Amino acid sequence: MSQRHSDSSLEEKLLEYRFHSELRLDAKGNPASGLPMVRGSLQVVRDNAPFQVDTSGPPPLSPKDQDSRTVILSTQSPAALKMGTQQLIPRSLAVSSKAKTPARHQSFGAAVLSKEAARRDPQLLSAPSFSLDDMDVDMGSEGALRRNLRNRSYRAAMKGLGAPSGNRGPSQLSPKLQALAEEPSQPSARCPAKNKFAQKTLGRKRAHKGSFKDDPGFYQEIRERGLNTSHESDDDMLDEPPSPDGTGKADAPIVVKSYRPAQITWSQLPEVVESGLLDTLPPEERKRQEAIFEILTSEFSYQHSLSILVAEFLHSRQLRATMTQTEHHHLFSNILDVLSASQRFFEDLEQRHKAQVCVEDISDILEEHAEKHFHPYVVYCSNEVYQQRALQKLTSSNAAFHEALKEIEKRPACGGLPMISFLILPMQRVTRLPLLTDTLCLKSQGHPERYKAASRALKAISKLVRQCNEGAHKMERTEQMYTLHTQLDFGKVKSLPLISASRWLLKRGELFVVEETGIFRKLASRPTCYLFLFNDVLVITKKKSEDSFVVQDYAQVDHIRVQKMEPSDPSLVGGSSRSSLVPHVFQVTMLHNSEGRQEKILLSSDSASDRARWITALTHRERQGRGPTNKGDLLQVEVTKAYLAKQADEITLQQADVVLVLEQEDGWFYGERLRDGEMGWFPEDFARCITSRVAVEGNVRRMERLRVETGV
Repeated sequence: MSQRHSDSSLEEKLLEYRFHSELRLDAKGNPASGLPMVRGSLQVVRDNAPFQVDTSGPPPLSPKDQDSRTVILSTQSPAALKMGTQQLIPRSLAVSSKAKTPARHQSFGAAVLSKEAARRDPQLLSAPSFSLDDMDVDMGSEGALRRNLRNRSYRAAMKGLGAPSGNRGPSQLSPKLQALAEEPSQPSARCPAKNKFAQKTLGRKRAHKGSFKDDPGFYQEIRERGLNTSHESDDDMLDEPPSPDGTGKADAPIVVKSYRPAQITWSQLPEVVESGLLDTLPPEERKRQEAIFEILTSEFSYQHSLSILVAEFLHSRQLRATMTQTEHHHLFSNILDVLSASQRFFEDLEQRHKAQVCVEDISDILEEHAEKHFHPYVVYCSNEVYQQRALQKLTSSNAAFHEALKEIEKRPACGGLPMISFLILPMQRVTRLPLLTDTLCLKSQGHPERYKAASRALKAISKLVRQCNEGAHKMERTEQMYTLHTQLDFGKVKSLPLISASRWLLKRGELFVVEETGIFRKLASRPTCYLFLFNDVLVITKKKSEDSFVVQDYAQVDHIRVQKMEPSDPSLVGGSSRSSLVPHVFQVTMLHNSEGRQEKILLSSDSASDRARWITALTHRERQGRGPTNKGDLLQVEVTKAYLAKQADEITLQQADVVLVLEQEDGWFYGERLRDGEMGWFPEDFARCITSRVAVEGNVRRMERLRVETGV
């Protein structure tokens, strides 16, 4: 009873003093010196303590009373005495947030009273905006007030262990203290400069919060919602909020772990939320604003990744010292011009975005830049064949380049991504722009003028993409034909004018000759032949060296017939005994060869996929004459990571490309790229199947509409 009475009287004296006297704060926020003493409740702990004893007050408490107020610290708690000199805190009780800095205009005495009032009436917790816990103020072992003695994790642990049995909760405080608890909401006039600075800082942080520039991310990992190739509808793609792990909806038909959505949407911008537009804006207009904003944010992310390519790779002296000037130019081409074009494009988009919370339109910006400022993309894409060749040569035969490249790719700025993923960024961006612009067209159908402007922008960008593709193909094909013209020796065979603007290589490679008949009877060496298949003629040669081939025969593609042979086929000479040695056999019949005769050749390949690829290439004319198939019934896949074609019959794909699968064999797909109709082979593990029928049909409709409106 005496201890409880001592605790109660001591607490009443303390509260009485706090109620009638408010302590002052100096410029640093610490209690000023020379303050009056709490009547007998405070002791001098150290000579430099912020609180000094007023000798005019009553005498201090007895030692017995002092002991009753002792607060057990971490090294004196029951848990610490059992476990040792350090107290163990459960992981679940740890608080990761840092303790807040107290507001400088808040009086110390009012803060103490606010805390005491909140302890007695939990309903008061929501009223004040200031908490004593934020200041980490506590009672010391001698009853003196101290600062920052314990953090939140320790307080949470102490609450979990429970207070000592000798202490009891404080008595109820009079409701009259509620008015003092609200005092923090009233700014003090003592430090107007500090308050003004604090308000400016808050305003600046608020404006920066939620900005798409906070975390642009790598464009290689961004999947724009406007591409809309695997979700059920365009609306779902724009309605879907960004998920933290970047995998999209839980029930999405495809999960691409390497993708992540944009960090913020237009509807989540603070200025949009505060303007109240979302309450009055029609749903279609909101989706149009989302499509506009996504073009802006994805361009910023793309520009960010391009800047890394320039800063870390192009300007690397270490990497530059490992190659010649020509190799350096082939590798990076005019990437600085491409970056400059992207920067100008983004600046115009951002200026329009800043001028209007609800952007009127950006179609004019898209059209202008596609027609006047995006020519560097055509130059860069035309250099693609030289770029790939230079990179392959440097990585395979230049050890110094390989080591320097690996060191750069390990830097945090590169995010663990290889240089090739940065080099293909311009091709990746320019092929996505038509789909993003098409989304803007779809969302502008309710407004005739905006729809016309968006359609003009779509045609201008699609024309740019065609120029990029044609530039890349033209450079590659022209160089190929000139090189092959010097490598092919027609000998006794009637010469064929090989170089032609309308001729290009479809496939080349070495095959085994199963039956040494006809043109191969005289060949006593290894029974192989090397085929060059162009879009209009098949040339059969015998390989002499890596860059020299002797022509044995040739025939026009229209006069070629191909038949797939099975091991059990009775026409296969040697029957089952030969099938074990040559399991992947097919027969090529030339109805009219170089001499006008019919000739048959039985060939075999190393794998089923290689045989399927040769048969597909040799019959490409027949496939074109069959007419259109019902593309809605074809399997569709979405490319999950970029693939660079290594052979002439393969297709280069970018992330998020959709391909209609025409054939599949032994881990390979042969398909038609949705955005431009180009065909080729690619590995299965670079894509994932789209299982939603709604998405499949929507993609087919979109492909047909794009080709009609843009002439692709």
